[in-house]
Amino acid sequence: MKLRYKILIGFLGVVAIGITTLAVVIGKTDECVPMQAVAEGPESMTAVLYNCYGGPEVLQTTTVAKPVPADNEVLVKVRAAAVNPLDWHFMRGSPYLMRLMSGLGKPEDERMGVDFAGVVESVGKDVTRYAPGDEVFGGRSGAFAEYLLIPEDRGMAHKPANVTFEQAATVAIAGVTAIEALRDKGQVKPGDKVLINGASGGVGTFAVQLAKAMGAEVSGVCSTRNVELVTSLGADRVYDYTRENYTEGDEKFDVIVDMVGNHPHLDNLGVLESDGILVMVGGAKGDWVAPLKGPLKAMMLGPFVDQEMITLLAGMDAEELAELGEYMAAGDMTPVIDQRFSFAEIEDAIRYSETGRARGKIVVTME
Repeated sequence: MKLRYKILIGFLGVVAIGITTLAVVIGKTDECVPMQAVAEGPESMTAVLYNCYGGPEVLQTTTVAKPVPADNEVLVKVRAAAVNPLDWHFMRGSPYLMRLMSGLGKPEDERMGVDFAGVVESVGKDVTRYAPGDEVFGGRSGAFAEYLLIPEDRGMAHKPANVTFEQAATVAIAGVTAIEALRDKGQVKPGDKVLINGASGGVGTFAVQLAKAMGAEVSGVCSTRNVELVTSLGADRVYDYTRENYTEGDEKFDVIVDMVGNHPHLDNLGVLESDGILVMVGGAKGDWVAPLKGPLKAMMLGPFVDQEMITLLAGMDAEELAELGEYMAAGDMTPVIDQRFSFAEIEDAIRYSETGRARGKIVVTME
């Protein structure tokens, strides 16, 4: 055998060993251990934590020390929180590549929940934007707790007076994802034809309303039981996917925001204008490579098509949340709540979220 073939075989062997080792490392799950609770008292609070990956049964409701704000931090008494797919993806450590960020074997951050709304309890000495008694909403790790800390310049804004705590608690992740998909990536402008695939879900219900507020002509895609809901949100046309396939119609769209990923890229491009934009939110389910298939296919197909294909990984900042607050204050965006759960029922709330059947958002009330 020639030397170059021996070198190639050796290189491929090293690569295979590296991939196998990485798969074993990131797929390993440590055992759960009971949390150590602190004594209950005025300086303690109740929080939902997890110290291993798995289903809702790994969550532990525990008494922990009540946090104290640093000079630039705000302490919020949480009145309501919302459940997002992001929560149970972190809880399960799935897809496994997430564990490179969240922790190998077990989570590095034991706090659960992100979306919240509540009342400012106290502030650090350098805080100027907020004062005790202010009603706020936003996104911060540790939302499934009686209190949380957040720097004043991070993902939080004042809650509009015409919105309940439960409604405001649903906005952070889904609302920011919707506005970034439409405004930043889709570049939606008045008169554009916009299609929302997954219009009855958390992001979708916000996206339909925001697209209408931006002056677009909006089409939504959902199941039969959700047609009335999506129509009530302002959609000009609703496709019932159990009866018709929007990719087989004659209508062309300027922007497609796809939360479902149930159509091949070429089918979506076939109903996009030549200068249209496909914004893909989320990906296929799976622990390993399935979530990467959509973005990888888009990268390979991109150079050969006129339309733009974008995979959205949304961020979050105070300015975006303030803008969403303005939409709510003006009555242009009203959060849709499917079910409400108590703080003691967080496990059930996450189980329901994992079914993928929620219409709009799932709320956890903290009182």
